Amino acid sequence: MIDKSIGSLLSEEELLSAVKGNRIGKKDFFFSSVATDSRNVKTDSLFVPLVGESQDGHIYIRSAVEKGASVVFAVKDNWEKLLAEDKEYVEKNACVVFVKNTLYALQDAAAAYVRKFPGLIKIGITGSNGKTTTKEIAVAVLSQKYNVVATEGNFNSETGLPLSVFNIRKEHEVGIFEMGMNRRNEIGELASVLCPSFAIITNIGTAHIGILGSKDNIAEEKKKIFSQFKDKSCVGFVPASDEYASFLSDVPAGTVRRFGVAEQKNVTKVHFDGIEGTSFEYCGLNIKFPLPGEYNFANMLAVVALAETLSVPADDIRKGIESVKPLFGRSRVLRGKFTVVQDCYNANAESMAESLRFYGSNGTQAESSGTSSSCAGETVAGEDAACNKIFVLGDMLELGDSSAEIHRKTGELAVSEKPYAVFFIGQEMVHAYNAANAYCKAHCMETKVLSEPHTDDAAVQKVTEKILELVSEGDLVLVKGSRGLRLERIASVLCEKAGVVV
Repeated sequence: MIDKSIGSLLSEEELLSAVKGNRIGKKDFFFSSVATDSRNVKTDSLFVPLVGESQDGHIYIRSAVEKGASVVFAVKDNWEKLLAEDKEYVEKNACVVFVKNTLYALQDAAAAYVRKFPGLIKIGITGSNGKTTTKEIAVAVLSQKYNVVATEGNFNSETGLPLSVFNIRKEHEVGIFEMGMNRRNEIGELASVLCPSFAIITNIGTAHIGILGSKDNIAEEKKKIFSQFKDKSCVGFVPASDEYASFLSDVPAGTVRRFGVAEQKNVTKVHFDGIEGTSFEYCGLNIKFPLPGEYNFANMLAVVALAETLSVPADDIRKGIESVKPLFGRSRVLRGKFTVVQDCYNANAESMAESLRFYGSNGTQAESSGTSSSCAGETVAGEDAACNKIFVLGDMLELGDSSAEIHRKTGELAVSEKPYAVFFIGQEMVHAYNAANAYCKAHCMETKVLSEPHTDDAAVQKVTEKILELVSEGDLVLVKGSRGLRLERIASVLCEKAGVVV
């Protein structure tokens, strides 16, 4: 039973003022959680029915109230289309708040809720790649000093962020929230909900270029995470090596700090240890960062800069960094008879290129004199890594008119890294397959290049069986593609055959 003595997340007056709404229904007003999916409704939830191109969430209002929703948003015209008996049931058992737009009402309510915590240190994170990883590193580090609340998973959208901020409670000292985008001005809207005083932009890439049209537009949109900065106490963090660093650093209020090895003098003796991660010194402390790749190390540097600004002690920074765990589907190295790299949660031009170069012909070898790393991550003195590399690459989505060209370049890059075999999966990867074949023919390469344009279960099973025919003990298999392709179907079978306990 919910303890109503703690009070509603927002009072009736606070909510109606925030959303400029009016209400009907039962007199009692109380909600202790918020949901946009009726299946997630709990007792005393505020239910927000979203209206999309193909579906109107208003049809689930009665179902939500039957599950325990105590307050619901509704647009008057949509409400009037409901059955009379459903409206009667809802009015009898819940408060109905009429608003002009349920999505914007959700955002306005969330912003009002955030304002109830003026002492909260609010941190926003955006970028084309690495948002969730950077958020998890920040949570690990800042939790050493502060009581932290953060985005769960990757709830970073126009609805995800507002839902996430309703998890803030009075005991929290720091809030760390991701901000993603799928349309113009989405970052601006999310920034107006959270009003972060600190914000990280991980990078500017081509993710969602099919929606925004150009990298210039993407940079302009991402920069809106700084739009709520009010004074010099607000600090943004941008990658020094990014081509848009100067543009991103030009803000009307607050300051922007650039992160990178050259800029952060406390970070020294950096040594990339292949898939084992990165070793370095920070303020004289030896630290092992467990996530592989320079791109993950760059995300970590952003967090170090943030932590320093928030006065986190050096040893706490060390403890946090060393406690970081790989996330599901993101650069997850799973070792068994052969090694499976599960990186199938996200894919765009930059993240794909980074992965191919890192796990390619030389990327997994340690960069120290007289040693190299085997594919399984063990350092072997005086030897070269002898394992085969197999790439399993799925479509990169939401690239618009640039998709064909980006996939062609990906195909050429994939085979140029000299893997034993490359599997291209999905309709867009047909462009990569054709380019890879042409590259191999022009350079007299013997890399095995295979294509499977379909992504149904039968096609995926066929690809998996072919991979298992080619893979040998000690090999490395990289599985990478956009989330929509669900390439974990392949990775899970490979892990089972490799004897990996996931």
